[in-house]
Amino acid sequence: MNASLTEREKKILDILMEGNNPSVNDISDMLEVSKVTIRSDFTSLEEKGLIVRTRGGAFPAYHPDILESQKHAIEEKHRIAKAAAQMIKDGDTVMINDGTTSSLIPKYLLGKRDIHIVTNSTLIFSYARINPSLHLTLVGGTFQPSSEALVGPITLVDLENFHVKYAFVGTSGFSLETGMTTHLVDGAEVIKKMNIQAQKTILTADSTKYGKNGFVKILSLDHLDSIICDTGLDKTIVERIREQGTEIKLV
Repeated sequence: MNASLTEREKKILDILMEGNNPSVNDISDMLEVSKVTIRSDFTSLEEKGLIVRTRGGAFPAYHPDILESQKHAIEEKHRIAKAAAQMIKDGDTVMINDGTTSSLIPKYLLGKRDIHIVTNSTLIFSYARINPSLHLTLVGGTFQPSSEALVGPITLVDLENFHVKYAFVGTSGFSLETGMTTHLVDGAEVIKKMNIQAQKTILTADSTKYGKNGFVKILSLDHLDSIICDTGLDKTIVERIREQGTEIKLV
């Protein structure tokens, strides 16, 4: 979620995510502000790509799972994405999966030249549109609304056509014991394939993901070249990760 959202805009998104089709009048009553103010907030949220306006109301532009994920650790996710973007040099080729943190990386590539991104994430579109120096290749596949991603056999075959310098990937959870995990089998297969096609694989994940276990194992942490995380990660865990040979950068 855009870090510049006002508290009222966040409340409006929460109300819309409940799925009861509230009108402008309803939200105006709930938040005790004028209808003109709510319409102005709707315009702002629409410009940020977060809602779709309807006659007398609106609905979220993304699946509720995406919006819920984007609400957590907002500042940390942006710091992590910015640090990842700093690794990318002019002319580099990268893969980026559909993680809500990794999908923020193109936001911080303004000013860099001739960057080619291969991705299965539709969240990246808004940044690619405003940056002519990004060459975006979207792989094919079956659209999965809950992750704003293309997945499945076609996706995996398409990814085999590319070899890149870096793969930046996200995860539902990670730990030394279970490695990277997720709740979606198709998403796990995409990350495994990106790991094969890249010279280096970097996990971009905030510290709240540590210790969480998803249904599907993706990779052990020792398969990663590096992890970018925030400073909330316990120092003991950081040292243990480094001892097993995986770089970790805290931002």
